[in-house]
Amino acid sequence: MPSVRKPRAGSLQFWPRVRSKRSTPRIRTHPVSKELNFTGFFGYKAGMTHVKAVETSKTSHIKGQEISVPVSIIECPPLKIASVRLYKRDNLDWKLKKEIILSNDKELAKAMKLPKKDQKSVFEKLNPEEYDDVRVMVFTLPSMTGMGKKKPDVAELGVGGPSVKEKLDFVKGNLGKEILVENVFKEGAMVDLKSFTKGKGFQGPIRRFGIHLRQSKSEKSIRNPGSLGPWKAQGQIMWRVAHAGKMGYHQRTEYNKQIYKIATPEEVNVKGGIVNYGQLKNKSVLVKGSIPGSKKRIIVIGHAIRTKKKISLPTIEKVSTHEKQGK
Repeated sequence: MPSVRKPRAGSLQFWPRVRSKRSTPRIRTHPVSKELNFTGFFGYKAGMTHVKAVETSKTSHIKGQEISVPVSIIECPPLKIASVRLYKRDNLDWKLKKEIILSNDKELAKAMKLPKKDQKSVFEKLNPEEYDDVRVMVFTLPSMTGMGKKKPDVAELGVGGPSVKEKLDFVKGNLGKEILVENVFKEGAMVDLKSFTKGKGFQGPIRRFGIHLRQSKSEKSIRNPGSLGPWKAQGQIMWRVAHAGKMGYHQRTEYNKQIYKIATPEEVNVKGGIVNYGQLKNKSVLVKGSIPGSKKRIIVIGHAIRTKKKISLPTIEKVSTHEKQGK
């Protein structure tokens, strides 16, 4: 039987292949929007379920028929503004010129050290013409969920708007207030999701890169790569050779996922609670398909930056609330 030949598994685009040092996903590119609003939100992965819906796409061959679609549940407790960050354009790069901490919330004090002096007077005296962009540092309120987490996650969010002055006025109007997910996203919107994959620990090259098992009579080992490099460069091993090492807990982005529903806890809660998560206490975003990562892991939801066409939203008839644990 001939041997099966295929390209090597394990993309070299993601390198080094090590566990992330961060616990909150990093947003490298903020969506650009002229709508005066925040460009993203944060939530916690609760699990998965499915919805019964009626297909509404005009070009679909099953238009008008009932379909069953798997969805991921992201619980979204309110956010609060921790600080405002002011940026200046430097050629192709953005330089942080000033950050003003505007919150003295007790929840935020669990995650960072707060200044003793009130800096709101500094914020009010800002000159919008000196800066090119405004972003905010926000923090989550995990104590409002049922998963048992106390320390909030702090991360940066972009602010959309036509001018820096209007962005600053928008931030000023939201200081001390709770930011709700339904004010940032609408049902049917296309979003990008950033999260960390499940950690797999230290794994061998077969699982880590998908190389083949060697023949049973191979010398020394069967689950190792067949060659480490040419004979002329003995002792030098190229970094592209598949080796054992750390696997999982990498930041990944899922592009162009559709929000099917922004549901209340009563619409999604399962009798006895979601396995390994508990009962939902806040509004949840139901996103089509799966999301990388384990339960209780933070998810960054942002407006899609690659989408070019609108996808019709099916008519949601029912959200499954059957128990997911085995009997």
